[in-house]
Amino acid sequence: MHKPTILEGRVVIIKDESGKAIDDIDTDMIFHNKHLHITDIDEMGQYAFGNLQGWKEFSRTAKSGDILVVGKNFGAGSSRQQAVDCFRALGIQMIVGESFGAIYKRNAINSGMPLMTSLEIMNEDIETGDMIKVNLETGEIVNFTKNQTLKAATPLSKVQLDIYQAGTLFEYGRKFN
Repeated sequence: MHKPTILEGRVVIIKDESGKAIDDIDTDMIFHNKHLHITDIDEMGQYAFGNLQGWKEFSRTAKSGDILVVGKNFGAGSSRQQAVDCFRALGIQMIVGESFGAIYKRNAINSGMPLMTSLEIMNEDIETGDMIKVNLETGEIVNFTKNQTLKAATPLSKVQLDIYQAGTLFEYGRKFN
């Protein structure tokens, strides 16, 4: 399997009603614990952000290929894998954020979901609905809608790229058998 290392998609910025980034979104806000009994990844998408004030309709408005832009400490909290899988179920391509919870980041990497850190992404001239291109190998982010290059994100490491290319950590590990 060879996945593209340059991703293009529509931006969805996770902000509050005042337009400020919502920091410290924990895994319970992403995927509420009352849905943990669901084991079919395809069913998880409908519950994405179901416990995040102002974002309960996200699963109805998200489009396959979207790129999420988030604030600081996204995915804080528990080791809830469903908080990654609900986005995969909706076809979210990747998440660019100021920072991520450590366990969430590891779960995303293991699932082949690209996460890129960009400390200034929320201060960029970027809006929900803009079309961007993200280079996973260099970290370059281009906003096609505004015809500008944004501050670079931290590119994926070689191991992150290898896991992403393989699909999941398990698929990546199979090549060593």
